[in-house]
This record gives sequence, structure tokens and C-alpha cells, in this order.
Amino acid sequence: MDLLGVPREFTPILAGKERLPLVPGLPPLARKHRLAPQRMKPTRLKRSIWAAALLVGACFAPAAGQERKDREFQECRDCPLMVAIPAGRFLMGSPAREAGRFENEGPQHPVSVRAFALGKYDVTSEEFLTFLRATGYQPKPCNPILEMQWHSPGNGLAWPPYDEEPRLWPAACLDWSDANAYIAWLNKEVQSEHPQLAGRGSPYRLPSEAEWEYAARAGTTTARWWGDAIGSGNADCNGCGSRWDDSELADVGTFAPNPFGLFGMLGNVWQWTADCWHDSYAGAPQDGSAWKSGNCEKHVIRGGSWDNVPIFIRSAARSSSTADGGEYDYSSLSGFRLARDLP
Repeated sequence: MDLLGVPREFTPILAGKERLPLVPGLPPLARKHRLAPQRMKPTRLKRSIWAAALLVGACFAPAAGQERKDREFQECRDCPLMVAIPAGRFLMGSPAREAGRFENEGPQHPVSVRAFALGKYDVTSEEFLTFLRATGYQPKPCNPILEMQWHSPGNGLAWPPYDEEPRLWPAACLDWSDANAYIAWLNKEVQSEHPQLAGRGSPYRLPSEAEWEYAARAGTTTARWWGDAIGSGNADCNGCGSRWDDSELADVGTFAPNPFGLFGMLGNVWQWTADCWHDSYAGAPQDGSAWKSGNCEKHVIRGGSWDNVPIFIRSAARSSSTADGGEYDYSSLSGFRLARDLP
């Protein structure tokens, strides 16, 4: 065991910093932030870097958005790139004075969050297709009227809802059950590549709502990590000032990262969390855990999407959808990113 209690045989693979080959047809930002960097051999992993990723919580201060390469790791061949998030305490919810605030964002309450890891990006179309081809899992249509759905006939074949869908789009048209099916598969993949993790539970999961907001704020207290105003070109929404606004998804690495090094926490697609829906935070957990009692026919979604107006593109904004997306077409606008427990 090292000083943080991480088993010495557990060696997550840090994302390499080697120059990445350009991909024809991708815009420069998408090329810059490709999701499949060359993986470093475990023998090259510096355990002190992993320790630093968890210890920064004691002295972390908000800074301008930047990547945090020292905190990144990729644990298996098909695992998304993860970022270690420092432990901390924050005020969850929005103050009464915040423009665009909804009543379900209160009361504000302090929450303590343990160190964990969160996907640097939303799970991408390419990553979700890898899962479908490996398993033959068939998601339900997110919009039966428009026949909008993923196609997974088996035999290693699968294709996304849109023809020629860019591989770095966030995977959308997914409900809560689809997200958890992907997670169950990925946990098996991790344990297959790292047999020493067998019997230690399933490390990958959806983030709790508290973890999601803590990560989205990244030490800030404004409506959005970049400030109170929506500004221009900070996200993809209906009024965000980007060329993708209210028309299409943007690649996951398009906009600047927040101070924790996370891309796309606001806008583009809603993101599923583990929590059951509640109309307020009265009685909410204060330890960062998921709230799994109450109306569990619905689960919390966060972040807003490409067709939402800016009041939904705030760190505190929240909504809900049924697990199968049946109440409203939120599943056609929803994707997810992974959380991981840290030892």
C-alpha cells in the first residue's frame, strides 16, 4: 500500500502526452483533444503523480480553465480518460438572487465530497459503439416517432442514430438504463484486464448529483464556472454564442475545460446522475453520496443541452426524466459521463 492506501498492484494508466496524429475531417480543437492517447506502460507510471492527484484538495484554488494532465489516467483499453477530483466541501444549490434560478435548486446546503474520479469528457459515440459491438446490447428508441435510436443487430455490428455521426460527439439518445448497461460492461472489462481488482466491487458508476455539481463548479461559486454571464462561445446551447447553438452537437473537446480539467460539463447534452428525483434539497445527503430514496421512477439529469436556453446552462440547474426517457424526450438529449471510486 502507498501513503494514500492505494494497493501497489493497482496501476491505472496515465494518459500519454505524445503528439497525436491528426484525424482528417476533424476540426482543430477536436484533433487537439482526441480521446485515444497512446497509453503508457504501467512501469512508467509515477506513483507520486497519482498521489498528487488526490492531495491537491488541501490547497486547491480556482483557476482559469485548464487541462490537468497530472491527474489523468486511463485504466483499461476501452476505458474513458478519467480525471482525479480532489476532496472538498462546497455549497450545493443556487442562491435566491441567481438569475434563472428554479425553486428545485434549494435550499442551499453544505456538502462534503470525498476524492473521486470523473470522466474528462462525456462518453463518446465511438466509446458507446465499442460497447454495443462487444455485447449486442440494444437500447430502446429515444424517439420512436422519428425512429431515432442506436442499432445493434449483433455479430460485432452497431451504428449510431445519425448517419455519419462524428465519433467524438457525446453519445446521446440514451436513457438511464442504457448508461448503467454500459457501466456494467466496462466494470467487467476492467476486472478482466486487472484481475487483482476482482472482489473489490465495481469501481465505475454514474456520479452522484452532488459530485456532479461539485465537479461542474470546480471551486467556483458563480452561476457557471466561467462567470455569472453566459458569455459567448463557452458552451453549446440555444443562446450560447457558438456555431453549434440550437442546431447540432459539438465534439466533446470543443470548448475550454473548467478548473478541474473537465470538458463539456455545461451544455451539449444533459448528463445522467445516480440520484432519484426530489423537488427540493430538503433532507438531501450532505456527504456527497447519491440520494437513492424518493421518486426513483425519475432520475436527475444535469448540465443542459444544445437546444436549451441559457438558464439551464448553469452549475445548479437540474431536471429529471424517467429511466426510459418516456415522460419527455430528455433521453434524446441525454448522455452521461463516468465516475470512479478511488481507494
